[in-house]
Amino acid sequence: MANMFALILVLATLVTGIFWCLDKFIFAPKRRQQQAAAQVATGGTLDKDTLKKVGQKQGVMETLASLFPVLAIVLVIRSFIYEPFQIPSGSMMPTLLIGDFILVEKFAYGIKDPIYQKTLIETGHPKRGDIAVFKYPRDTRLDYIKRIIGLPGDRVSYDPFTKELTIYPDCRSGQACEKVLPISYSNVEPSEFVQTFARSEGSEATAGFFTVPLDKNLDNGERLNVRNETLGDVTHRILLLPIAQDQASMYYQQPGLPPATWIVPPGNYFVMGDNRDNSADSRYWGFVPEQNLVGKATAIWMSFEKQEGEWPTGIRLNRIGGIH
Repeated sequence: MANMFALILVLATLVTGIFWCLDKFIFAPKRRQQQAAAQVATGGTLDKDTLKKVGQKQGVMETLASLFPVLAIVLVIRSFIYEPFQIPSGSMMPTLLIGDFILVEKFAYGIKDPIYQKTLIETGHPKRGDIAVFKYPRDTRLDYIKRIIGLPGDRVSYDPFTKELTIYPDCRSGQACEKVLPISYSNVEPSEFVQTFARSEGSEATAGFFTVPLDKNLDNGERLNVRNETLGDVTHRILLLPIAQDQASMYYQQPGLPPATWIVPPGNYFVMGDNRDNSADSRYWGFVPEQNLVGKATAIWMSFEKQEGEWPTGIRLNRIGGIH
């Protein structure tokens, strides 16, 4: 089922719609009849202001009925056209930063009902390289955002040491994998981002991501590296943490396949974050079913300077625009 806000919005639209229909088709005609009768009884001497008081709307009825058009527009836009989301973590850096507010194109992967998310009209399927919002397969109450890496039938391998991908398109189980997807990487260079760490009860955890000039650093900070990754004809930047240790032992193990190799089942997708060493994605929990897809991220409409779980400290107007 969709999240609670969607359910509340649908119910609110339904309730206010009932009151709008009652007012439009039952009470409004009665008011007009009362006003006409009052005009006849007074010989047509009532002015407009006095006439409005005859059969005047009740406060609750008027309020609820007036809310219906607004809620109906919001419901249609949010359910079928665009929905706003906030980026809460750094897993999609450097493409998306914590504090970015994005618009997600809801009709990109099919028009779905707002409650059960069942596809009503098919409008398209994800393409490799798309940035998609989806319901987390292990807890559909949560919305995740990642990049589409593997399509149905792809054989995907990830080398945790070189941190590079190998993809064989349309390579289903039991078939020979011959055609490899052209994938290229640029040289690794220092990025403008520094990741800081804080110790808690003997363990080390991420404290935040900060933009820091290349000639400076932060206490307990580690500068992230950046490189371009080109999957076929789609190029994007990815971040790498030099001190990150191999976590291949935690990868999702698909039956019958070697570690760090997956064959994407029909109707599913393999997704990864652009901040490769700071992303819990398909490498760790498996595939995203097509019915879990919410839409395609297309634009940043507002961006606040902030850290995860903290209040904003400024506005990044230069980030407003399309997502690449």
